[in-house]
Amino acid sequence: MKPGDRLREEQLASELGISRPPLREALRLLQSEGLVESQPRRGVIVAPLREQDAWEIATLRSALERTAMELALPVAPTKLLECQAAIKSMREAAKAKDSAAFVESSFQFHLSVVKLAGHQRLTAAYKFLYLQMQLCMALNVRSRESRLGETLLQNVKRHEEMLKLIKQGDLKCVLKAFEDHGERSYLAEVFAGRHESLESVT
Repeated sequence: MKPGDRLREEQLASELGISRPPLREALRLLQSEGLVESQPRRGVIVAPLREQDAWEIATLRSALERTAMELALPVAPTKLLECQAAIKSMREAAKAKDSAAFVESSFQFHLSVVKLAGHQRLTAAYKFLYLQMQLCMALNVRSRESRLGETLLQNVKRHEEMLKLIKQGDLKCVLKAFEDHGERSYLAEVFAGRHESLESVT
C-alpha cells in the first residue's frame, strides 16, 4: 500500500482472515511505531514519509550506530558470528534478487552490529525503529541502484568491508566507514528535488 492510502477495517479483516479486534490492536501498534496515522474524516491511513521524517530516522540511526561502536570496540572475533550470518543472508538474497529479503537481512546486520555494544537499552532503541528503518533502507537500496548502478551483490561487498574494519577494531576507521556507508543516499535526492515524491512510493 502507498503512503496516504486509507486502511479499511472491513476489507483488511477479510483479506487477512481475522476479526476486527485483533486488527484494531495491530493498527494501534503500527500507529505507535509511526507507520499509520489516524485522521479526522479519513480514518486510518498509511503514514506519509516526509523529508523531515526521513532525515530524523537517518540521523538517529547514525547516532545509535556510532554510540554502539564507541562502546563495543575492540570486539572479540567470536562475537561477530551473528554479523557474519547476516552477511551470508544478504548474499543469498542478493543472488536470488529478492529485494525484500535483502533489506530485512541488511537490517539484521546493522542490528547485530549495534548489539556488539552489549547495551540493552541502546539495542531496544534501535529495534524500535525497525519498520521505519526498513522503509528507508528499501528507498536507499533503490536509490543507489538507479543513481549509482549499484547491484545488490556490490551492496553486500560494502557491508563485508565494514565488518572487516569492525573485526580489526580501529574505531576511527570504523566510524569513517559508517559515515561513508551511504545509508542516506536517498536523502540527497529528496532534498535536491530529484527523487520522486516519497508520498508516492509503494
